Amino acid sequence: MQEKLQNIAKLSQQYGADPDFVFLGGGNTSVKDARTLYIKPSGVALATIRPEQFLAMDRQAIRALFTTELPADLSGREAAAKAVMDAAVRPLGAGRPSVEAPVHEVIDYSYVVHLHPALVNGMTCAEKGKDTCAKLFPEALWLDYCDPGCTLAFVVKKALDEAKAAAGRQPQVVFLQNHGVFVGADSAEEICRLYGHIVDTLKAAYAQAGVALGVPALGEPERDCLLASAPALRTILGTAEARAIVHCVGTGEAQGGPLTPDHVVYAKSFAYRGTADAAGIAAFVAERGYQPKVVEVPGKALFTVGDSLKDARAVAVALANARQVQALAAAFGGAHFLNERQYKFIENWEVESYRRKVSLAAGAASRLSNRVSVVTGGAQGFGLGIAQSLAANGALVVIADMNADGAAAAAKELCDAYGADRATSVAVNIADEDSVAAMFAAVTKDFGGVDLLVANAGVLRAGSVKEMTKKDWDFVTNINYTGYFLCVKYAAKVMAAQIVDGKGLWSDVVQVNSKSGLEGSNKNGAYAGSKFGTIGLTQSFAKELVTDCIKVNSVCPGNYYDGPLWSDPERGLFVQYLNTGKVPGAKTIEDVRRFYEDKVPMRRGCLPVDVARAIMYCVEQAYETGQAMPVTGGQVMLH
Repeated sequence: MQEKLQNIAKLSQQYGADPDFVFLGGGNTSVKDARTLYIKPSGVALATIRPEQFLAMDRQAIRALFTTELPADLSGREAAAKAVMDAAVRPLGAGRPSVEAPVHEVIDYSYVVHLHPALVNGMTCAEKGKDTCAKLFPEALWLDYCDPGCTLAFVVKKALDEAKAAAGRQPQVVFLQNHGVFVGADSAEEICRLYGHIVDTLKAAYAQAGVALGVPALGEPERDCLLASAPALRTILGTAEARAIVHCVGTGEAQGGPLTPDHVVYAKSFAYRGTADAAGIAAFVAERGYQPKVVEVPGKALFTVGDSLKDARAVAVALANARQVQALAAAFGGAHFLNERQYKFIENWEVESYRRKVSLAAGAASRLSNRVSVVTGGAQGFGLGIAQSLAANGALVVIADMNADGAAAAAKELCDAYGADRATSVAVNIADEDSVAAMFAAVTKDFGGVDLLVANAGVLRAGSVKEMTKKDWDFVTNINYTGYFLCVKYAAKVMAAQIVDGKGLWSDVVQVNSKSGLEGSNKNGAYAGSKFGTIGLTQSFAKELVTDCIKVNSVCPGNYYDGPLWSDPERGLFVQYLNTGKVPGAKTIEDVRRFYEDKVPMRRGCLPVDVARAIMYCVEQAYETGQAMPVTGGQVMLH
C-alpha cells in the first residue's frame, strides 16, 4: 500500500501544482485497497500533500451511508452523513474527511482523481454540454447537476450501478454538470493517460469552434476611478475594526453568474455592478444577502474584495477561472449557470464554508493586522528594520525605494519570514512627483488604499556651511523635505478617499525624523535644517488633515550606529565625521563611534525596533497628532 500512497501523492502534487487542472486547492484524490480508502482530507492542498497526510477510512463504514436511514430534511441529511463519515475515520486519523469520500468509495477503481479543469468545465458548464459529452466522450458517464454531499453520492452510486449492470464494468470517467470530472483507474499511469485524452480532445473541439483557451484579457483600469473607488470600497465593505482589502485586476466584465460550487464559495454568485456607492452596495446586500466579493465599475475598473490580501487574491483567481470557463462555454452553446436553488444551497453549505475558511486561514489577529503600510526607503537600514517589525505585527508592507532590486529582495525576505502575501515592493524616487503619484496608484491597485505611511527615506551630506556645495544642499533638501511633502500629498488623497459620508477609520502618517530635527547639528546644517523643516510640515499637515481622519506625527531617532548611514566604510557618517574633523582629537572610526555613544545616557545607539515601537505607539494612540517624539535613549529630551 505504501507504493500506492506514494503514487497518489505524486499524482496529487502533479495536478495540484498545475493551474490548468486545479485552482485554489480544489479537487480531491484517493487510493484504496480491499479494506481502506485513503483520501485527501478537506483543507489540505493537492500541490503539497504528502503520503502520510492521506486520511485512512474504513470502506465498510463508509458504505454504511447507503443503508442508513437519513433524515428527510436537507440539513439533517448532511449532518447525519457527516457523522457516518467521521465514524469511518481510522483511529489516530488526522483531518476532516472529504465530503466526496462516499463517491470515491463507490468508484470501483483503485485510484480516483477528481478535478475541476477550466477546459473540462467549459463543457460541463455549457448549455450543450451533455450533447457535446456524448459526442466527444461516448465511453464516459454524464450526470446532470446534483448538490454536492451525500445527495451526490447516492446519485453517482445509482448511475454507476446501472452502467455496470449494462456494460459489465463501470465507466472510468464521470462528468458532473457544472462540477468537473471524476477519473478512476487501477494505475497512476492510466489516470494520466485518461486526463491527457480528455484535455487533448477538448482542445481540439475548442480549436474547431474558434474559441481561445486562455483567460479573456482585461484592460488597464481608469486611474481616476481606481484612486477614488478602491479606497471608498475599503470602507464600505470593511468593518468597524478594519478596512477591507480591495484588489484591482484591471477593467472588463465580471462573471455572468454562478457557474460552479468553487466559484460561488470564493467569488460569490454575483458581482456588484455600479459605482462605489454605499447606498448601491447596501441595496445589493439587501437583495443578495451578502457583501460582494467582485465589484465591476462598468468600463472603468474591476475589483476583488477580501478581509485579507490572501482572500482578495483568491477571489481574483476564482474570478479569472470563472471568466475563462464562461468564455470556453461559448464553444458549446454558451454558459449554463446554476439556478437559484442550486447556488443558494452552496452559499449556505457548511462544508464549503469550512473548506474556504481552512484554505484562507491567516492566523491570529496581530496589532497591525492587514494594515496597508508603505515604508519609503525600506530596502535597508532603519527602513528595513521598521518594515520587519511592522510585518511581524501583521501589517501588509510595501517596500518603497529607489533601489528596485533591494526593495524586491527585502519584500521577499519578509514574505519568507511572515507569509507569501505579507510584503510587496515598488520603485520610487520620492523627489520626483510623477514617481510618487505612480507609486500610490500602484499601491491602491494592489491593496485598495493605504492605512499607514512611514516616511522614512532620507539622505545626509555632512559639511561646513562654508564649504558645502549647492548641489549637496539641494540633494538633501529635495529628498528630506520636498520628498516628504510629495509623499504626504499623494498618500493623503488616497487616505481621504477612505472616508465615506464622513465616516471611516483613522489613517496615519509617521515621518522618521531625527534628533537633528530637535537640536542643531554641527557641520550638518543641510540635514538638520531639512529635519527641523519637516517637523514644521508634520505640525501643519496634522492640523489640516485631521478633518480627513488622518493623524500625522514624527518620531525622532537617535543615531543608528550599526546601519549603513553611519557604518558604511566609504560614505558612512563615521568616515565623513572623521574626515571633516567634526570630532576633536579623533584618530580612528572607533574614536568617532565612542564619542557619540558616550553622549547617550543609555550608552547605545538607537535600533530599528526602537523606532518601530514608537511608530506603533503613534498608530495605536487615538488622541495624538502633530507631535515629534524623541527616541534617543535620553540624549535629547523635550521641555
